[in-house]
Amino acid sequence: MTEEKITPVKAQPLPKKGEKVIEQPIDDKPTILETKTLDKPTPTSKPSEQSKSDIKSSEPKKTDTPDKDSKDTKSSSEKDKDKKKKSIEQKLTKKDHAIAKGQALHVSKKQCMYICKFIKNKPIDQAIKDLEQVIKLKRPVPFKGEIPHRKGKGIMSGRYPIKASKLFINILKALKGNIIVNQMELEKTIIKEASASWASRPMRRGNVEGKRTNVILTAEEIKPMEGK
Repeated sequence: MTEEKITPVKAQPLPKKGEKVIEQPIDDKPTILETKTLDKPTPTSKPSEQSKSDIKSSEPKKTDTPDKDSKDTKSSSEKDKDKKKKSIEQKLTKKDHAIAKGQALHVSKKQCMYICKFIKNKPIDQAIKDLEQVIKLKRPVPFKGEIPHRKGKGIMSGRYPIKASKLFINILKALKGNIIVNQMELEKTIIKEASASWASRPMRRGNVEGKRTNVILTAEEIKPMEGK
């Protein structure tokens, strides 16, 4: 930016009365204006392409060599996995029997006793199928006492304990999983023992004890009979 200064022009005095006015020649020269220039900031010179190339050449080049730390972490993780596999293989040893329990079931002991007798000495898959038919009211569980007679071969009186059958199916599925974990052959295993007993019974109104039952199921492999 520039600042301009204008030189002032002297005004001529007015003529008095009776005096002649003499016209003075006007200079044709233009008035000179004094200018002052402000100091402008000099633009910074942009780096040339050669200087850029020099800077790039001076920078250290990055090598794509893998870090040793990453290799160490990978090797340690692989070692941990191998140790876990070995420990699992050592723990998984074959056993002769498998057990499944149901504690404090909300069913009567009488129904559990008859269901235990109903599924005893049967393969697990067959026992689950029979109890599913009981739930569908297609096959009764044999009971004793003054109970209505039911249709079927070898059955006189029986009932359809639906709630207890559903609980027993869950226990049988748990027993099946334990058999697989114990590395037993599922096709050759049967329910060897099935028992029901009273659990801790809560008190109800009128000094009546509630229904709570514990159930234990054990499965074993059938050993082939040795010939004499």
